[in-house]
Amino acid sequence: MSLSSILSADAIDNAIKDCQAPDSFCPKKFFQICGLSKKSPAEVKKAFAIMDNDASGFIEEEELKFFLQRFSPGARVLTAAETKNFLSAADDDSDGKIGADEFQSLVLA
Repeated sequence: MSLSSILSADAIDNAIKDCQAPDSFCPKKFFQICGLSKKSPAEVKKAFAIMDNDASGFIEEEELKFFLQRFSPGARVLTAAETKNFLSAADDDSDGKIGADEFQSLVLA
């Protein structure tokens, strides 16, 4: 399954274009532009499962670097600062990784 089964291709393209410049990625803004923040909790959990590359039940820092590429294969890699900011925005229990519930809270907040 790909994220285009949940989000429109145009919305994904617009979100990717909005953060093309290094250090311009903002998770909340990205989720609004791509439309994920308007989806149901079940759809957000499906998106989480797609982004959890190793199916560990968590999105770890290494997976976050390639977050944009899960939406569009040609997208850039997140910078170290963007990755750390994203992780700190979602990691409510400070375990160094983002669980499905933490991801859902960030997206739908």
